[in-house]
Amino acid sequence: MKRSEIAFGIIKIPVDFIMTFAAFIAAYELRLITESFGWIAKPIDYSVLPTQIEYIYFSLAVSIALVLVFTLGKMYNLKTTHKFSKESKRVATLCGIWIMLIITYFFFTRTFPFSRLAIIYSWVLTFILVITGRAFIKLIQNGLLKAGIGKQRLLFIGNNSITNELSKLLKQDLSYKIVGLIGKKSPKTNIKNLGTISQLEYILKKQRIDEVIQTKSDTSEAQSEDILELCDLHHVNYRFTPDLVEVRRTNIEIETLGSIPVINLKPTPLDGWGKVLKRIMDIIGAAIGLIILSPIFLITAIAIKIDSKGPVFFAKLDDGSPVKRVGQYGKLFKFYKFRSMRPKTDSKRYSSELAGKNTRTDGPLVKIKHDPRVTKTGRFIRKYSIDELPQLWNVLTGNMSLVGPRPHLPEEVAKYEKHHRFVLTIKPGLTGLPQTSGRSDISFEEEVKLDRYYIENWSLWHDIKLIFKTIGVILKGHEE
Repeated sequence: MKRSEIAFGIIKIPVDFIMTFAAFIAAYELRLITESFGWIAKPIDYSVLPTQIEYIYFSLAVSIALVLVFTLGKMYNLKTTHKFSKESKRVATLCGIWIMLIITYFFFTRTFPFSRLAIIYSWVLTFILVITGRAFIKLIQNGLLKAGIGKQRLLFIGNNSITNELSKLLKQDLSYKIVGLIGKKSPKTNIKNLGTISQLEYILKKQRIDEVIQTKSDTSEAQSEDILELCDLHHVNYRFTPDLVEVRRTNIEIETLGSIPVINLKPTPLDGWGKVLKRIMDIIGAAIGLIILSPIFLITAIAIKIDSKGPVFFAKLDDGSPVKRVGQYGKLFKFYKFRSMRPKTDSKRYSSELAGKNTRTDGPLVKIKHDPRVTKTGRFIRKYSIDELPQLWNVLTGNMSLVGPRPHLPEEVAKYEKHHRFVLTIKPGLTGLPQTSGRSDISFEEEVKLDRYYIENWSLWHDIKLIFKTIGVILKGHEE
């Protein structure tokens, strides 16, 4: 999903709130003005007229209520490039539900609004102002799309009558730019042919593809799996026409383009609002963690300096280059840990002396049991995972998440098989499902399977449970 789509989806929340609040303030003034027109409204009973501050509090409450109703009505779907006419109908329906809830509130509390006409004014003005606000947002978005900003770069896999029909529909949609197709040459379409399926990864990278729609129905099961893996790895949205591939995932959305039903396979719920909620939790959690754990940071730093010479943090390799880990989409980021080994010993990691002590021979990872390079303080902070606490800074800066797959070394990732790279579709985490399900005792393949399950079945509640479970695991400690 484009960042512009996410931004326009998020901005609707404060706009709806402000417009609703403005509508209620305007309705209050309008009711006072129309009192002088007897044929429109009856005189106001000033004994029940709320004070300005009371009315402001009431207006704030009902504005929040509208945002909640819109949220439940999925009006903040981050795919903001749908038709405005459809959006207007949803606004009208949900505004009707919202005003009925307000009337129900007055009924059950046995209170009465100071003016029934003011409620009607509020309802009508809210609808008008909310639609106006959303229309203004839509105008800005369409202007940017016309300028080429925020367009989805689309690739078709297949060249047939369905490809032709879909391309005609999507060429009229400002939010799409059809880059080309992969398939046999055909007079049915005039879309540029970019190559073959074997070149898919190269095409996705070179053409910066955002979305793939597969209309080709004669791909083998292995080819279909490869297409899905590559789309997941490169964070490309994948959709297909229903007769193509057996649906195996729970994260699916079905929509129609013209008369053709199209299924959207999402590799993870961590898209759109899921991504936003996870980032908010990361920022809050990391900030609180850094503040609460600051005494432990200080004590650990002092212990490391007393125990051995060298820096407090393991931030540079033996050759002086910064310590890096592989993050989301394979991007490298600067990584922080408390130093737990003697200085200038990291390069001995792959030496013949330590090779026989590697307990992770089942995959690309290296885990050395009873590592002779580790200091006394290092053993203690590793046992209780204190050495990993500085990664809270990586979480705060956005390179990592509180929960996610383990951040691996570039040389380890270079040895990944194709299906292992799926774990790079989200940010690495301080903790994750493998770390709370056996830590280093499980095999690498099992670790990848657990990470994949986490990615495909993510939920905010699941993250919260894993964080608390991790705290329990850390307090028990673990042996090197």
